[in-house]
Formats: sequence, C-alpha cells, structure tokens
Amino acid sequence: MKILLYAGSLNTVSRSGVGEAIRHQREAMERLGVDYTMDERGDYDLVHLNTIFPDSLRMARRARRKGKKVVYHAHSTMEDFRNSFIGSNLAAPLFKQWILRCYRSADLLITPTEYSKGLIQAYGKIPPIVSLSNGVDSAFFAPDTEAGQRFRRKHGLSGETKVVISVGHYIERKGILDFVELARRMPDHEFYWFGFTPLYMVPSKIREAVESKLPNLHFPGYVNRDELRDAYCGSDLFLFATHEETEGIVLLEALAAGVPVLVRDLPIYAEWLEDGGTVYKARDLESFERGIRGIVGRTLPDLTENGRKLAFGLDLDAVGRRLVELYTQTLHSGTEKSKAQVLRPEV
Repeated sequence: MKILLYAGSLNTVSRSGVGEAIRHQREAMERLGVDYTMDERGDYDLVHLNTIFPDSLRMARRARRKGKKVVYHAHSTMEDFRNSFIGSNLAAPLFKQWILRCYRSADLLITPTEYSKGLIQAYGKIPPIVSLSNGVDSAFFAPDTEAGQRFRRKHGLSGETKVVISVGHYIERKGILDFVELARRMPDHEFYWFGFTPLYMVPSKIREAVESKLPNLHFPGYVNRDELRDAYCGSDLFLFATHEETEGIVLLEALAAGVPVLVRDLPIYAEWLEDGGTVYKARDLESFERGIRGIVGRTLPDLTENGRKLAFGLDLDAVGRRLVELYTQTLHSGTEKSKAQVLRPEV
C-alpha cells in the first residue's frame, strides 16, 4: 500500500490548521513506516486530499480515472467559512456547493469530529464519512518550564505577569473581537494573539481591532511551532473564544502542553470537553472575564492534568493507526463487509 498525500496548494494553507493536519499525517506515516509520497507523478494506490482548491478536485478525478481510491479530509464546512474574510457570508451558500462537489469525488470522507460529520451529512448525499481527530504531537507539546521561561524572557515578562494567549487567523469567527475587548477590560493581564492574516482580506472592524493601541494587547504574528510551544508553556491561560470549529488543533496543543483552557461553550465541545472537568467554558464577555480571573488567579480548580490525559488519547500514534486502518479498508471497500467496517463510528 502506497499513499499519495497530495501536496497541491500546500503553501497556501501551510500556516493554517489544514497545513498542520497535513504535517500530522506525514508524521504519522513516518512513525508507522507506511510507504507514502507527496509526488503526484509517482505511483500510488490511494490519494489523500486535504484542501478544497480546484487542483485538489482535479487530482481526485484524475485518480478515479486511473482506478485509484480517494480519501478526502473534510476540514471545511459552510458554517466555519462564515464570518471569516470579506464577502464570506454572502458566498457561504456557494462555498457549500463547492465543497460538496469536492467531497463527492471521494470514496471516503474523514472529518475531525462527530459535530462536523453531522453538519456535512445534513448537506445532502455524500460518500461514507467517519470522524477522526487531527491529533496532537503530545511529546512535543508537553509541559516544559524552560520553554515557558524562554517565552517570558523574549517578551520581557516577569514570572508574576498574568499572560493570556490565543492562536488563529485574524477573523471574526475565531473570536478576535472578544479577545481585544477582554484585553481592554483587563489591563492587569497581558494578551497575546499568535497568527496572521493580511488585513486587506478582513472587514474594517477586524482591522481596527488588530490595530488597537492597547498597551497590554500584542499581535506577534505567525510563529513557528517551537515558538508556539514556548508560548503555551509560558502562559497562564489559553483562551479559545472561537464561534465555530470543526475541531481546533491549537486547542489540542494547549491541552497537551498542560495550559489551563477556557473555551466558548459551543455544541462541538458539548460532548468531549467537560466544563469544570477538562476545560472551563464561557458564553459571553462577562463569563469570559470571570473565567480568566478565576483560572489565572487560581481560585478555580486546576484541570490541566485532566486536559493532558484527553490529549494523550488523541496522540498522533493512535490517530495514525486508525488512519492506516481506514486506508486499508478503503482499498478493499468492494465488499459489503469492508464497507460496514469503514462506516463504523469513530471518535
């Protein structure tokens, strides 16, 4: 079995969650010794696609014509396309039709959570679909005192400084407006947002938020995974105020790194993130502020060990083994028995 991890348009998504998911897939293949290539001109048995650009759809159709199997990773939904870039809400219905065209080119769809699986199933007729976490490198994103000290030294922060971080594009869906408002309300905390989006791509209210001149609000931009690991380890809280996700790899990284996590109370997190068990949840600015003060001020119980255990269960080794199992089943999906195996539930 040889897998083609299709690399078309990889540069476009390299600094996104999709780009990180592709890196995870490569890492999993290498750890498990699975034969794979990223050269579409070479031989392969099955192609795994992660992007929804036209070249990926062409690749899927070309593979099908050659009798190859196609696995499409459904990272995107209409719901998480909304409230992102200029014109995204107006274009959302067209985006839905486009991703359906991409997804229907597959023999099997993989999506990160049962929540996103339900959204996609509701769009209409699709191929068999299973949920499988994007996973997390829990050995790399692990508690590390020296890493945390590096972050604080780099940014001139004392050990007593209260630090709140978040990670994502500069888009409304990610909760950046609430992040900025919380910084405004809490001048006794330092707020760091890691990630970057060209400001010409986002609405004026997002540009104005990013350009806020608050002394405790910082936008270091995109950083590599080493610097991001240091930031997790050097912070007091990871704030994930996103309004919509299909999973959230950065959330898994924060949990693995042993950082206290405060998320927006969303349907996607209702089942697998327990409020007061693995994370804390909030619904509005007032409850976010209370949560931040309670977590950073240590008046709320420490949940980080529980969060670490959850992340361990989604480590790349376990996710990779299930991914290889799905590849194998898809390659032999001509029998009813194999189809039933592919369709079995997965968390």
